[in-house]
Amino acid sequence: MPDTGYINYFEVLGLDETCKTGDVRKNYKQQMKALVMEIGRVEITPERKDAYLLELARHNAAFYILRDTDLRDHYEKDRRNVIALEVQWGEAVKSDSPDADRLRRQYDAALRHFLSRYLEELMLVAGRDPECVEASRWDPAHERHAGPVLRSFRQQLYQEIQERLPFSEVTEPQIDWEERVRTIADTLSAAGA
Repeated sequence: MPDTGYINYFEVLGLDETCKTGDVRKNYKQQMKALVMEIGRVEITPERKDAYLLELARHNAAFYILRDTDLRDHYEKDRRNVIALEVQWGEAVKSDSPDADRLRRQYDAALRHFLSRYLEELMLVAGRDPECVEASRWDPAHERHAGPVLRSFRQQLYQEIQERLPFSEVTEPQIDWEERVRTIADTLSAAGA
């Protein structure tokens, strides 16, 4: 499925794309309350710490992006664009189109932008938002630890997406061994060997 890996913040909050800002706030508060309570009930190991930090960041970013009309519109447009570019590139590769390389470069730039903007940059910005700080209890220590966790998550998603993408077949080089032998013999005789 081509939308796999392109984080869907509507799904994070259990909403559809026609939801209202009030629905975003309501679902965010409910899910964040449950998540914070869950974190308080379990023993925090380093692995759980990273997983919970990522979940807090994902929920904060979902709320921060979806409650703001401009950010939400940009997010939806960028997400649709990167998915459409993947599909176009895949079709160009299948039909052996000369546009395949141009589409690959265009897709890669859009993918890198999408992942860095919506899976790292805005997750950190959301963690500084007063409403997110209050609901998630996000503090400066979370942000210091979040940077490497979010970069790792972004890279993991990038690798997963790359593994399913089309790549051109590399043709085996045609080597004329007799010509190579002659060239080497001529080079050696000219060098006086």
